[in-house]
Amino acid sequence: MNPVRFQLFFAGAALIALMATALMGQTASSGPQPQPLWPKSAPSALGTADEDIPTLTAYLPPAAEATGTAVIVVPGGGYVHLSMDKEGDQIAHWLNSIGVAAFVLKYRLGPRYHHPIELGDAQRAIRTVRSRAAELGLDAAHIGMMGFSAGGHLTATAGTHFDAGDPAAPDPIDRAGSRPDFLVLCYPVITFEEPYLHRGSRQYLLGDNPDPKLVRDLSNELQVTAQTPPTFLFHTTTDTVVPVENSVLFYLALRKAGVPAEMHIYERGPHGVGLAPTDEILASWPARLADWMRVRGLLRGK
Repeated sequence: MNPVRFQLFFAGAALIALMATALMGQTASSGPQPQPLWPKSAPSALGTADEDIPTLTAYLPPAAEATGTAVIVVPGGGYVHLSMDKEGDQIAHWLNSIGVAAFVLKYRLGPRYHHPIELGDAQRAIRTVRSRAAELGLDAAHIGMMGFSAGGHLTATAGTHFDAGDPAAPDPIDRAGSRPDFLVLCYPVITFEEPYLHRGSRQYLLGDNPDPKLVRDLSNELQVTAQTPPTFLFHTTTDTVVPVENSVLFYLALRKAGVPAEMHIYERGPHGVGLAPTDEILASWPARLADWMRVRGLLRGK
């Protein structure tokens, strides 16, 4: 397969770079291809089947439209399956349309895997993109994470549980920090405590009888600090799967901690709408997100 050449822009200077399959797997003939997060076996892998191999798939915008901002996209599915089309591929193409590079994460799932495996996969994705920012023409300080439903819980967990990387690590990817620079949470699971939890997500992530201390640690509204990244939230009042209070609790925690935040709650709409292309009202939420990203300087004047 022949590599595709992209003209990249980074730090205001035009660069010519060869984007080979070895980097992120995007080729002219096949389009974006999933790449394993670890070149060999992933930590604590229970086998070598597809379900045991977390991957990242890169979707790069046209070079002339690239903003230097990147988003790791985290599909939902209750920690038991992944909505890779509606909350992965479609989201990535929309992000490309506003000049943002997208990296769709396939993370390991319950009941085969439990915490902290999923968080480790998410952190590895952030470190991978950040460590390769210069190669990909990205701003290493503009790497966000966007999650849907249970993927929103994993995204919020990554935004409240992070580190600066290990400068002595033999793997250069592990030297990069795992803190997302911003969060986008779409109808997210946030709390694992009554009365607003999504019980299935908690069960598949933590098992049938989780330690109460772990439940509290992964109720992310309780873990917000001033270091939590700026956050955009989108939810609907009539969501009967993940109560809207999940977003409200996280927003209020962000406000209390002084973290910049914006929340859009629509009166009507079901859970799991993705881009909501068939709903004229809900379909406006991506434009609100683009506005927020523009205000925060993530679209560089677009």
